[in-house]
Amino acid sequence: MSVNQRYKQLEKELSPYKKAMAQACDTIIDKEVSKYPIMIAHQQQLELGIPIVTTETFPEGTWNIHASSLEEFVAKQIINTEKVQNFRATYKDVKSYICVFSLSELGAKFVFLTRDQT
Repeated sequence: MSVNQRYKQLEKELSPYKKAMAQACDTIIDKEVSKYPIMIAHQQQLELGIPIVTTETFPEGTWNIHASSLEEFVAKQIINTEKVQNFRATYKDVKSYICVFSLSELGAKFVFLTRDQT
């Protein structure tokens, strides 16, 4: 499966979670927690971020979604302090995109999913 095909598959799998992720992003920004919210999509136990959707609360799903931020990723040394400027430069408009840190069998990757425009 090509990278583009995998991205499309991931986007499809995460589609049911978009509304919850968008709301979590908005809350993080509105409460001035961070200008850089990061949603974490994973399928195993994880001690990072705050759970917003789990396979227990959404049993028809296969992903757990946690809400986090650039600041937590730096504090936990997932993003090196020397890479913060690069991350900010790459980060897409939060009104149009959701930043997702995906942990799957393919490893850990940042992806930007388009927000559903309502």
